[in-house]
Amino acid sequence: MRMMRSISLPDAFARHLACLCFALSVSLQSVQAQQADTLAFRVASYNVENLFDTRHDSLKDDYEFLPASTRHWNYSKYREKLNALARSITAIGQWTPPALVALCEVENDSVLRDLTRYSLLREADYRYIVTQSPDERGIDVALLYQRHLFKPLSHQSIRITPPDRKSRHTRDILHICGLLLNGDTLDVLIAHFPSRRGGAKASEPYRLHVARVLKQMCDSLISHRKLPQFLLMGDFNAPPASKAVREILQAQAPSPEEAPAPDRFYHLLARRAEEQRAYGSYKYQGHWELIDHLIVSGNLLRPANGLYTCEAQANVFTAPFLLEPDRKYGGMQPFRTYIGPRYNGGVSDHLPVVAEFELIY
Repeated sequence: MRMMRSISLPDAFARHLACLCFALSVSLQSVQAQQADTLAFRVASYNVENLFDTRHDSLKDDYEFLPASTRHWNYSKYREKLNALARSITAIGQWTPPALVALCEVENDSVLRDLTRYSLLREADYRYIVTQSPDERGIDVALLYQRHLFKPLSHQSIRITPPDRKSRHTRDILHICGLLLNGDTLDVLIAHFPSRRGGAKASEPYRLHVARVLKQMCDSLISHRKLPQFLLMGDFNAPPASKAVREILQAQAPSPEEAPAPDRFYHLLARRAEEQRAYGSYKYQGHWELIDHLIVSGNLLRPANGLYTCEAQANVFTAPFLLEPDRKYGGMQPFRTYIGPRYNGGVSDHLPVVAEFELIY
């Protein structure tokens, strides 16, 4: 009788168990790899110096930016500025456009459509949200966003009621709540505080008024967020040490001794501005000033958070093509579009400020 070789049940079970463990091990490694996936999430804030089209808005005082004005603003200069801004925004992202770009001094949605659809930026596939402020010159704030990285869930323009009859209407504050790739939400607030026209001291009350409105809005939102993640950007026309930023917004440099508090704000560039003499995004009468800001809530400074940054990852963007020699005061200065009424052919009188976040998804 021919003997048949058989595999015992324990041996078969052991082999099956070994295969199952190997499959689970591979699966677990795959899950862990997916959990560790990160990408760079870069944001920027940029005052683009009077991005006006060449058409008159009958409700606004935009006469100085028309072809027949003393500035002789025309379509050729407008197109040149659009492409210069597009090159700048692309370069900010190291030739990969930033996920979010806060813009100040844009006239309307027409200039944003032209910037995102008909300039060198068209390949970036940006979308935009813009305010419709009662500013007498018609300038607004806006957000450009990469829709595959940031999906707006809601947005609103926060109207600033003038504190007295003497004050002019100013720009709205733009608030956007958006969804990130990891499922968390990010609140972005963009503001352009009143200028220092008439003197910094005389105009300060108007900036303080806007700062209070912004702070009240943030406090209200924080009380309704399970995981507060806030990003404040824009031109505040005041440095980090000003009363508007330090006392009202209570935004200071992160402390190396204390863990960041979720409901507090931290200024990513305040320490650099304090420690470096010639540091800033704007130059006035030979002196550099940091008046464009990047402020985050405490959760965004926690390395374990899904979206994380630190002071070392934020700076003023000083690409050579954004600067020109300062012949009056020495050194370099932003390469402006206009110097007074004279066309200079540059990009902007401000430099962009930029921060890179790590997004874990």
